[in-house]
Amino acid sequence: MQNREIRVQVLAFINLKKLCVSIFHMKSIRIAFTLLTTLPFRAPAEWLPGDSGRAAGWYPLVGLVIGLLVAAAHALAGKIFPPMVSAALALFVWVALTGGLHLDGLSDCCDGLLHASNPEKRLQIMKDSHIGAFGAIGLGLALLLKFAALASLTPERAAPAILLAASLGRWAILPAGFQPLARPGGLGADFASGLAKSSLITGAILPLALAALLGMSGLLALIIPLTGVFGLLRFARARIGGVTGDVFGLLVETTEILTLLTLTT
Repeated sequence: MQNREIRVQVLAFINLKKLCVSIFHMKSIRIAFTLLTTLPFRAPAEWLPGDSGRAAGWYPLVGLVIGLLVAAAHALAGKIFPPMVSAALALFVWVALTGGLHLDGLSDCCDGLLHASNPEKRLQIMKDSHIGAFGAIGLGLALLLKFAALASLTPERAAPAILLAASLGRWAILPAGFQPLARPGGLGADFASGLAKSSLITGAILPLALAALLGMSGLLALIIPLTGVFGLLRFARARIGGVTGDVFGLLVETTEILTLLTLTT
């Protein structure tokens, strides 16, 4: 009888543990979608410091969902409109799904990182809500390159390329979270405080699987964007001493663009 009671208690504990893990994952997924998209996910009522980093393992999944919606829009538009129009519509959906969050970071980085000044002044410029000449040019070029890549993809290659670009782009945030912070506080600091090294591995599974489906082209579509990511991280450390939330946005956009461009060849 005593052994039976012990087994019952052990099973109850295991089930409780599974329930807690499930609830934690659901919370993390909601946080990931709330942070990275405009999709109607309700933010958790209890949002603790570091939760954005603890949800990082789900970021590539968020990218996959974004990619699926963009790829669907691109495919549907392609049945009605010529390639340039369908590419423009797909790009509109892509920007709308993210609320321009990463593009904002890209433009801020162009204004700040390229400014001929000291790190403190560059950080001050990046925090300014106004867009400057470098930011406007960088934003325009980023949108133009992404549009050109979408318009150049073959119908067979378009969907896999979009899925990989969106998923890998969100994974690119993860290694940045282990870099020195350029300023205390903010989203970047909150993300870094909760980020675990295991998220790098679990988060990489999805982009790696998507790249494998593309064969050798997929391998190149990993190597080239990630080379760009680590180059930008070195550049950010040299210019402002580390990373910020804006740098995360720059990495996402750069990774997406380089992935798409690689897969147009």
